[in-house]
Amino acid sequence: MAVCMAAISLWGCAEQQPEKIEKGRIGVACYNQSDTFISALVESFKDQMIQYEEQGFKAEVTVMDAGGVQRSQDDQVKELIAGGCDVLCVNLVDRTDPSEIIDLARENDVPIIFFNREPVAEDMLQWSGLYYVGAYAEQSGIMQGELAAEAIEKNDKIDRNKDGKIQYAVLEGEPGHQDAIIRTENAVDTMKKKGIRLEKISYGIANWSRAQAQNRMTQMIVQYPNKIELVLANNDDMILGALDAYEKLNLTETSVPVFFGIDGTRQGLEALQEGRIAGTVYNDKEGQAGAMAELAVALITGEGLDEISFENDKYIYLPYAKVAPENVEDFLKKSENN
Repeated sequence: MAVCMAAISLWGCAEQQPEKIEKGRIGVACYNQSDTFISALVESFKDQMIQYEEQGFKAEVTVMDAGGVQRSQDDQVKELIAGGCDVLCVNLVDRTDPSEIIDLARENDVPIIFFNREPVAEDMLQWSGLYYVGAYAEQSGIMQGELAAEAIEKNDKIDRNKDGKIQYAVLEGEPGHQDAIIRTENAVDTMKKKGIRLEKISYGIANWSRAQAQNRMTQMIVQYPNKIELVLANNDDMILGALDAYEKLNLTETSVPVFFGIDGTRQGLEALQEGRIAGTVYNDKEGQAGAMAELAVALITGEGLDEISFENDKYIYLPYAKVAPENVEDFLKKSENN
């Protein structure tokens, strides 16, 4: 009986295990892994690919960092293809200049999943093997503007000089970058539509960087002492840099503006939990990583592609979410669990 039970147990275990393990190679090319959001998204992607082993698919994931140089990324993509990658996940340095990468991939029949930095529509039409996973920049700007308007309506102390207008400053990502422009424009337009009177004091380009944002914000504070009542930034790293500038100068609380970011990085959520910033917009890195993983496996195995919901046959968009003090704990838990 013991022998029979053991045999049944082994048979049961065997039944639960996949008959064979399919393997694939995935190359990930990042514009700059010093970007906190991109780094977290890539880590989530790698973690989710490991989970596919339980379903019978084992991936070898190679990550390369272009350090913000498009030529380096072109060379890295060439290296990844030469190394036998079956699928590429590409976070473009320059979203307007993907042609060499697309040509390399098409010539070698290696599909590309662009992520986070969306190529222009014309480039996405160059080949059927191109896909995009990301989110709508417009939505993030609208939500940031809504958060700021709600805070201003609830707290009249934000208008420190009591002139009926909010004097604000903006920290933008890259010069001419579509997402940066869209986020800023929609945040400001949304506040105006909500009836908030605004006066733009200054803006600065900080290239998504916390350190650059701190330097730029310090310059603004010196130039406009005690005048800035609100700071908007295109991502959390830059809003934290702005906060760093105020904290380093040891200004009194009455001189400190309210801060709003975008991305919902771990550091941004913690700053919100501590009351150091007033709000952020959650960019669903876990959802995007999951969509990339599902799509990559489908492209390699040839199974499940018809079960994925695309927009215009190529695009997968994940929604943003507003994060304020009352719901920040939920997003911290989500970040911890993934």
